[in-house]
Amino acid sequence: MTEKKVPERRCIGCMKSKPKQELVRIVADGNGLHIDPSGKMPGRGAYLCRNEECAKLALRKNAFGRNLKTEVSRQEAESIVEQIAQLSR
Repeated sequence: MTEKKVPERRCIGCMKSKPKQELVRIVADGNGLHIDPSGKMPGRGAYLCRNEECAKLALRKNAFGRNLKTEVSRQEAESIVEQIAQLSR
């Protein structure tokens, strides 16, 4: 029998490809940035590891705005980093 292909996505912080289920989806819509726990929210998405180090690295590299192809304020990005930090605890 053939095995099912596991979908992989790349973390915008560490740039490592991992199974989609191990990553958190960040969505940009008209109301700002949101964490998408279901993975099905409308809007442009990017993926991030579930650890604070990758989130801080993405913030330092300005990866949120570049990967989501929108203007992201520093405050919005820091809010996402804080939410990821809470998830990892």
